[in-house]
Amino acid sequence: MITKKVLNVEEALQGVSDNMTFMLGGFGLSGIPEKAIAQLVKLNVKGLTCISNNAGVDDFGLGLLLQQKQIKKMISSYVGENDEFERQMLSGELEVELIPQGTLAERCRAAQSGFPAFYTPAGYGTEVAEGKEVREFNGKMHILEYAFKADFGFIKAWKGDTAGNLIFKGTARNFNPNMCGAANITVAEVEELVPAGHLDPNQIHIPGIFVQRIFEGVNYEKRIEQLTVRQHQ
Repeated sequence: MITKKVLNVEEALQGVSDNMTFMLGGFGLSGIPEKAIAQLVKLNVKGLTCISNNAGVDDFGLGLLLQQKQIKKMISSYVGENDEFERQMLSGELEVELIPQGTLAERCRAAQSGFPAFYTPAGYGTEVAEGKEVREFNGKMHILEYAFKADFGFIKAWKGDTAGNLIFKGTARNFNPNMCGAANITVAEVEELVPAGHLDPNQIHIPGIFVQRIFEGVNYEKRIEQLTVRQHQ
């Protein structure tokens, strides 16, 4: 049986180098590939283009790469929680492409499915549509969006097996499934890695065909961006 298992994050990120394009799952700090990001910081690769819904916070997630000036360009939908991101964007140090959230998800999914492009009404009549092909379908205007091209996709799942099959948990699922198989190499980190055949096939969200490397991470922080609690009554 083919195994996708690698021993650790160091082995999982072999081949990573400067000026690559990465996809990174997660929404806010939920379901982000913590171990892969930490290893990217350690490797000190530069000139990166990162495709992610957001850019983490100042001291966690992709914010760690921003601190070290490792990211050249961010392709994101929501970036409101990171002061360093704002500073670099306004100063011109960081190139930023902001796109609608649904378009971000679909550009990942198109790459996953092998579709080169698709039409969407999202963004028509706004700055998002500038310079893009426009067509009318059923009386409604649509703009042409292209599938993403990425070197590596870094995914965080709850459980996985050595064949690369993945199960996500709750809202940590978010953008992770759409990014699986959307890059040349998909690296999945999981909280629990079991032998192939130990997962219920009916519970698997992503089949192993979309994953090239998988490893088990430990001691996940799972930080909360903004902790809101109700006062004790």
